[in-house]
Amino acid sequence: MKSSVVATMFMLLFSGAMISCNDNSEKETLVLLRTNFGDIKVRLLNSTPGHRDNFISLVKTGFYDSILFHRVIDDFMIQAGDPSTKMEMNDETSAKYIYTVPAEINDSLYHRKGVIAAARQGDQVNPERASSGTQFYIVEGRTFNDAELDDIETRINATVQQAVFYKYLKAERERVNESGDTKTAAEIQEFASILTYDEIAEMEPYVIPESRREIYRSEGGTPHLDWQYTVFGEVIEGMEVVKSIASVETDNRDRPVEKVIILEAKIVKK
Repeated sequence: MKSSVVATMFMLLFSGAMISCNDNSEKETLVLLRTNFGDIKVRLLNSTPGHRDNFISLVKTGFYDSILFHRVIDDFMIQAGDPSTKMEMNDETSAKYIYTVPAEINDSLYHRKGVIAAARQGDQVNPERASSGTQFYIVEGRTFNDAELDDIETRINATVQQAVFYKYLKAERERVNESGDTKTAAEIQEFASILTYDEIAEMEPYVIPESRREIYRSEGGTPHLDWQYTVFGEVIEGMEVVKSIASVETDNRDRPVEKVIILEAKIVKK
């Protein structure tokens, strides 16, 4: 992994965020999501243990029971886990679910059709790309041609550089606030820009591997989300249910007009 250009790039961005894959002999965890549109069975990945264990804990405590898929975009993804959409949960109770999980982004996990990944806040306030503690999405996606994938490569590299800038900007703002430094906002941004330039000058651009391009061309997914969100599982049964949910009528906020509910989430055996 150390020889990988992409891994080097993100070791710089997220020191300590990358987690090596666990032993393949480790027992896999399967979770059944019973919805009012049908059942979806997912496999949690041992190579993202922080997200795996967090999701298992939420499932075992019943957090996902009676929660909504609150954001749905056809040919893209379906998203659930917002505590404010859980029936019979008040503001005081839901507040304890507003937490983050450290990013576990690595090159072996990408946004092919059917993966499950963690939602998060944007780079401007979250340059470490830490995940929402409870919100996740399942990729429906679509297929892409090479011209589109070339454009996505450019966009991914731009977001990498932007995340580096926000990392230094956040750190310098915190330092100035704590020390009582008299630096102006413009001076803080200039300092962050210099550090950003020095770091990205040593990076080589991210390139989508040909094997991955073939999957995006033939099977589909959401390649523009690669290296930005933690993938921690995959659907092994029920993609037709994911498609049905993704196709429902939505309002101008991408919220389903008809409620799409996770009736129950439970750990199951193979």
